[in-house]
Amino acid sequence: MDASTIACCTFDCYGTLIDWEGGLGTFLYDFALRSREREPPSGRELRERWEAIQFEVIRGEYRRYADVLAESLHRLADERGWPYTPEEGKALARSMRSWQPFPDTAPALRRAHEAGLRLIIVSNTDADILQHSLRQIEAPVDEAVTAEDVRSYKPGTPHFERALEVAGVPAEQILHIAFGFKYDIGPAQELGFRSAWVNRRDEPRPGPARPDLEWRDLWGLAELADAR
Repeated sequence: MDASTIACCTFDCYGTLIDWEGGLGTFLYDFALRSREREPPSGRELRERWEAIQFEVIRGEYRRYADVLAESLHRLADERGWPYTPEEGKALARSMRSWQPFPDTAPALRRAHEAGLRLIIVSNTDADILQHSLRQIEAPVDEAVTAEDVRSYKPGTPHFERALEVAGVPAEQILHIAFGFKYDIGPAQELGFRSAWVNRRDEPRPGPARPDLEWRDLWGLAELADAR
């Protein structure tokens, strides 16, 4: 792909810029221990089950992401036999605000910004949660589109439609960079965005979409910025 044709990069945040898997897996495993589950599964297994539940929840009527977090956690707790109170749901949202970026996130974003690329986050979250995550990232981001803004969740296309408006350039000049294959790569391509899949675990593609680029980390973005 000719890097000079790209004017703007859009990003999924959690899993791409912020360590979603580590943050959520740690929270859920700790919840299992606090609930005195005798032999809890790994944080990865708990996270994958929670994510399947969340996918069901967001396909219903729109609600704020803090409520999605709480409802998904409540359903998982019921499955596992964990005691649940509304405070547990609030604790998950509070935890999410402090999850840390990957080591490559800030330097790669800075290189891209210095190269003249416009950077826009498109995230399935509430604005207040994302604002805390931006403080953790400590790198320039020009705009953000949240589920709260468009009252919809990816893999629906409203995030990408809004990002296209904000970017102010044709879709083919936008590179969408994401870890979330199901939530991001296919929907972005539907609108004509170019795409880069951040495949940190070197896994096989989990769906039929074919990203334009595949990177193991965000150093791929830094190299693309340098090539401009």
